Amino acid sequence: MLHEPPPAAAAPTALCAPAPHGPTPADPPPTAGAAPPRARPDRSPWLRLGLLLAILGAAAASLLFWDPTRVLTTGAPGLWRLPVFALVYALGTLVFVPKPALNTAAGLLLGIGWGLPLAVAGTTLGAAVAFALGRLLGRDALRPLLKAKALAALDRRLTEQGFRSVLLLRLVPGIPFQAANYGAAFSGVRALPFLCGTALGVLPGTAAYVLAGASAGSPGSPAFLLSAAAIGLMTVLSLLSLWRTSRRRSKNALVAPQPTQVGTGDGR
Repeated sequence: MLHEPPPAAAAPTALCAPAPHGPTPADPPPTAGAAPPRARPDRSPWLRLGLLLAILGAAAASLLFWDPTRVLTTGAPGLWRLPVFALVYALGTLVFVPKPALNTAAGLLLGIGWGLPLAVAGTTLGAAVAFALGRLLGRDALRPLLKAKALAALDRRLTEQGFRSVLLLRLVPGIPFQAANYGAAFSGVRALPFLCGTALGVLPGTAAYVLAGASAGSPGSPAFLLSAAAIGLMTVLSLLSLWRTSRRRSKNALVAPQPTQVGTGDGR
């Protein structure tokens, strides 16, 4: 009897087939030279700037509901009178109450002995709060704007000569108090030189108005006449500073280079 040959082995199924090499149709290969996905812009600096503007707007609007000078006049009883005065003074600077009014109220209520140191303390405290708000909430958004030539020079001077620059800003009449606070906060000046320059720089002007308030009951006294002369001198210096600034801007506008016109190619 002839033996039949054994059946041939079956071919391996697709399940045992090795996986194909290379990318599959579901995962196409990356295209050469394709640009990476764009990073989403960080909006948090502008959100913080919006919060800062909202805080400043609410602070200015709060004057419709309270009067810092009236609160200073009322005061607090006992030992709390002096620290409450300094705190209300600082809040008054934050809500854009003119500093001459606050200084005069300090002289009227406390005299030159207590009024002057508390006015300087309240001024420095208000400047510290404004500096912290500007540095934390507004600096990151407004820092790129300091790349302009004039602003970059001012920023470099505040950064390198912080105490001296802040001291000059406080001594020169006519510079708004809050503008100097937030301008320094947006720059690279450190907190300690800013506070020391503020405390020393506001001393002469604060003393003049506090002395005027303390001696307002006797307008013919030497103290009142001296304070009035100092205030008049600061007013004249402020006007001169504004006049020099406007004149310098006009001169720079006259000497500014004119844009060159590009020819049309016809020889004209």
